[in-house]
Amino acid sequence: MMPPPSEGREETLDPQDWQAMRALGHQMVDDMLSFLEGVRERPVWQPLPQDVKQFFQQPVPTAPMAAEQVYQEFLEQILPYPMGNIHPRFWAWVIGTGTPLGMLAEMLAAGMNPNVGGGDHAAFYVEAQVIEWCKAMLGYPAEASGLLVSGGSMANLVGLTVARNSKADIDIREHGLGSLQRRMTVYGSREMHSSIQKAVELLGLGSASLRRLPVNDRFQIDLRALEQAIAEDRAAGYQPFCVVGNAGTVNTGAIDDLMALAAICRREDVWFHVDGAFGALAALSPTFRPALAGLQEADSLAFDLHKWMYVPYEAGCVLVRHPQDHRRAFSLTPDYLVHAARGVAGGEQWFSDYGIQLSRGFRALKVWMSFKAHGVDAYARLIQQNVDQAHYLASLILETAALQLLAPVSLNIVCFRFAPDDLPEDLLNDLNAELLVQLQEQGIAVPSRTTIDGKSAIRVAITNHRSQRQDFDLLVREVLRIGSMLRQALEQGSGIL
Repeated sequence: MMPPPSEGREETLDPQDWQAMRALGHQMVDDMLSFLEGVRERPVWQPLPQDVKQFFQQPVPTAPMAAEQVYQEFLEQILPYPMGNIHPRFWAWVIGTGTPLGMLAEMLAAGMNPNVGGGDHAAFYVEAQVIEWCKAMLGYPAEASGLLVSGGSMANLVGLTVARNSKADIDIREHGLGSLQRRMTVYGSREMHSSIQKAVELLGLGSASLRRLPVNDRFQIDLRALEQAIAEDRAAGYQPFCVVGNAGTVNTGAIDDLMALAAICRREDVWFHVDGAFGALAALSPTFRPALAGLQEADSLAFDLHKWMYVPYEAGCVLVRHPQDHRRAFSLTPDYLVHAARGVAGGEQWFSDYGIQLSRGFRALKVWMSFKAHGVDAYARLIQQNVDQAHYLASLILETAALQLLAPVSLNIVCFRFAPDDLPEDLLNDLNAELLVQLQEQGIAVPSRTTIDGKSAIRVAITNHRSQRQDFDLLVREVLRIGSMLRQALEQGSGIL
């Protein structure tokens, strides 16, 4: 049991020496800015030594430690071993890089520390303005509702929740799925993100309700297969209620024909959800705006600001065309959360009525400050720069006999492999998997791995404002160097794979 406090003595977690805390804070800011400034000079990633992993097996601390000493442990045990995504040669998955200003904005938001679930305070209006800006940037209807969330997975869950509730033939919130007369079904291509399946499962529909449809040679959903699947499910007594369109698939960056999907959804009276986790923001570039013209037709749209808008994690967004459907899916106001006309509980609306969370951090500030400081036109140029870099890398691959491009480059994702003619197909998957790991372990670059038509691919997803063409020149050189070394080891029977 905790000992009782000394009689007459009350505690606080504020520092006793504010000047010392101020000095420590200044040191932290200086150290982190230096860390960002010198990022190119360090390895992209390095494995944690065993003693560092062991360091994190300490028991829960019960006695205090000086803040300066805690910070020193951060410098020694944590900072040297980052994921690496702030580095110019980090291209794994689709992960953004952040910015120095975004880092400082996070500090400001934490200092204010508001709950942006609701209430009449400045943080609410900052988020509301960010949502308005997002609608304007993407040409989405001005009357739509929106919410900042942790990322694309949560944005997809929110969008599909509204879709399920609004299309069900019963009041789902009151009666539950057990009262449904027909199984509700969702449709998307085989390339859709795994978060869609998670959302379908969490919504109680079961993964058997998710139809994964074939794609064409550009990895877009097969429209004829979609129409056939909807017709067959209706004939079998199911209720098709939602189609998921991809604005930039995670494997290859493919963009579905969104206008055609919107037309099918209107004709079939099903909800049209677009997963635009990173690709939706390509609409800022005039080059890609036509390919993304159907975004504004979506009933709900999910995308991330911590990917191609480069703000620090976490910052996703969901927009919903029908605000009344959006609010009906989530609003719940007990006596202790009654909204008021005046006072702190005032305000026109509460964001907690539009999502799962009541406790919501001030994630909007880093977006608001970044948009104002850099200007949206800069983001459009950087997005185009990343796409141009992807095509530059693809050109290097096509010019190199030992490399093979495995998928068309639609946006910013390049999938390729080391594939010299003299190696049999059954060895190439293992060789490329080992090559990828060696790129990472040697601190050279961090692409990720995927599989394209059964072939193990090195996948380069470029959402990095620090990348330069020289980084892709280096990547190709190192892939050839490591690949040749591995091929030689195979020939010598060293068993390196």
